[in-house]
Amino acid sequence: MAPSAVFMEPDSLLTPKEKNKLRKPVVEKMRRDRINSSIEQLKLLLEKEFQRHQPNSKLEKADVLEMTVSYLKQQSQLQMKRSFHKSSQFDFREGYSRCLQEAFHFLSLHKVRTETQTKLLSHFQK
Repeated sequence: MAPSAVFMEPDSLLTPKEKNKLRKPVVEKMRRDRINSSIEQLKLLLEKEFQRHQPNSKLEKADVLEMTVSYLKQQSQLQMKRSFHKSSQFDFREGYSRCLQEAFHFLSLHKVRTETQTKLLSHFQK
């Protein structure tokens, strides 16, 4: 008893257009599920932040997305400020070191060391 073609592959009876028509809702549902899952993950990750801004309220998906964008912008600005601050500190240290080298060089040109030069050098070394 060989199986008939009708029972083996029912999809083979459908045209490609009909197959796409059947597949489209399934693909769309999968896409929506991925979006909803990601929004739910954002909601869980930023739950404390959301509670600070809107305590005791049910957030819509659009609210979660908007607040996430706002939070990420805020974090980005903070990071830029921190990196600028670190850069400023680095620039200050570098400038101070160069100034110190220049001062040592200038003071070393004078063979006679005065008390002021000695105090100045010891102060710089601290």
